[in-house]
Amino acid sequence: MSETNTTPTVAEAPVSQATVETGNVAVAHEKTEGGRGNFRGGKGGKPTGGRGGSRGPRPPREKPEFDSKTISIRRVTRVVSGGRRFTLSVALVAGDRNGRIGLGTGKALDTQVAIEKALKAAKKNMFTIKLSKNKSLTHDISAKFKSSEVMIMPNKGRGLIAGSSARTILALAGLSNVTAKFYSGTKNKLNNARATMKALEQVAYAHGEAPVAATKMEEVAVVAPIITE
Repeated sequence: MSETNTTPTVAEAPVSQATVETGNVAVAHEKTEGGRGNFRGGKGGKPTGGRGGSRGPRPPREKPEFDSKTISIRRVTRVVSGGRRFTLSVALVAGDRNGRIGLGTGKALDTQVAIEKALKAAKKNMFTIKLSKNKSLTHDISAKFKSSEVMIMPNKGRGLIAGSSARTILALAGLSNVTAKFYSGTKNKLNNARATMKALEQVAYAHGEAPVAATKMEEVAVVAPIITE
């Protein structure tokens, strides 16, 4: 009885071990063949298709009508009954580099909102100045705004010579052969910008005046067709 009982027990043990080993090896092969290696597929473990591979090329961005540049960003404090309120004040210049120029200011709690308000105000206050053939002025101009005093003079072939906020305004206006000189000691960029804009208004086109001379259309004679019966 003992011999018959021990024989099947010894035979079953190797079978069960072989089955377990074979199962572990099969699972290991499945992991190596169908696991992360095939999923990532590329060199360095990166996906072969890439992120957004099915997307097409991005459409080109439309160029804005006016170029804009921020002159100054200041934090303004207002004292109220509950304490202090902080806002941001932005001064911005917008122009098309072909005679059109505008200055605007905006105030908001967020910087982006203040910039948008300033750009909207600059477009609203925009005017067109008279440019010569070489992108200069026809004569000297000067203006004073509060403590800021500026003079803008044409120079022949010397380029744009200016400092502070006047350089930004003249560049966006399209002036290239002029010299700007401040005769005041103030460093307030906003006052300097307003003085420069006040000076440029002297050579701006009047309201309703065409900045470009209208070209006459050639008259074309219209001949009636001859009908023959």
